[in-house]
Amino acid sequence: MKKSLVLVIIMFLGAVTASNAQKFAGLQKSPTDISYAKADRNAKPEIKVVYSRPQKKGREIFGNLVKYDKVWRTGADEATEIKFFIDVKMGDKTVKAGTYSLYSIPGEKEWTIILSTDLDSWGAYSYDEGKDVARIKVPSASGDALEVFSIAFKKVDKGYHMVMGWDKTRVEVPFYM
Repeated sequence: MKKSLVLVIIMFLGAVTASNAQKFAGLQKSPTDISYAKADRNAKPEIKVVYSRPQKKGREIFGNLVKYDKVWRTGADEATEIKFFIDVKMGDKTVKAGTYSLYSIPGEKEWTIILSTDLDSWGAYSYDEGKDVARIKVPSASGDALEVFSIAFKKVDKGYHMVMGWDKTRVEVPFYM
């Protein structure tokens, strides 16, 4: 009898615990990633980008899914964020060390890249041009097809180029120290 009662109590407590257990979401459809610009593998970063990586999944991307001449969050989900650990030059504008949202306006031949002080925004729905810190126009080019939106940095003389690519489109954004 005692064993049965103990077993019932254990089962009851197990059921109560299971009903209060944390529920976790499944995998993100557009996983979050981070890309760093740094002088070498062991160096501290000079630039960091946190972004979500949407997938092509057979869709036509630029001009269709991502509209030409419209502000885009530069990835998926929340607006992409870029952190500068030191002051940088973007075009003719000096950008102070800090964290900014990275928006873009894709075009067929060139993109406008935008840094904004408006952080923690979902998409570009609340984009406010009045919070822009800097803008630069960069040419777009073609490359091999990329299934997943990607951002990487390449070291150049006096700085880095942030290379963004998805589908067959590539853009390079210059940042100089």
